[in-house]
Amino acid sequence: MDSPSIDELYHDAILDHRRNPRNQAVLESPDASAKAVNPFCGDEVDIQLAFLNGRVSDVGVQAIGCSINQSTASMLSEAVVGKTNEEIRRLATAFEGIMDGEFPSASDADAMYDLPTLSAVREYPVRIKCALLAWSALEDALGGCGWA
Repeated sequence: MDSPSIDELYHDAILDHRRNPRNQAVLESPDASAKAVNPFCGDEVDIQLAFLNGRVSDVGVQAIGCSINQSTASMLSEAVVGKTNEEIRRLATAFEGIMDGEFPSASDADAMYDLPTLSAVREYPVRIKCALLAWSALEDALGGCGWA
């Protein structure tokens, strides 16, 4: 089986999120926050979450590093707003499955917005950690506020 081309890795949605990151503003009074760092490549993600009625009401995410890291953080920020802890856990599991070569259910794929476009990353094992870094920060933030 041939590896995908670099063009497939840098899908239009990935480039759009890299050039125009969503939810980049730092939340001033978050209910939860965390930072994740990949010491091997220098990627960093800071995330802040606000909650209302058991759902994420706002998110701020700042990602430094490669395009995959920055794009994933932006996509994640769109996908988690309005979600409950259980819904976020389901998204995280589905995204990790994509990185392992699994295909999400149709309902999970719809809830993931642009995240499934990152499926080509799994063909570049060294880049998988870049795609999972924002999810690690999210998990730490949720754990720090008792949502884990």
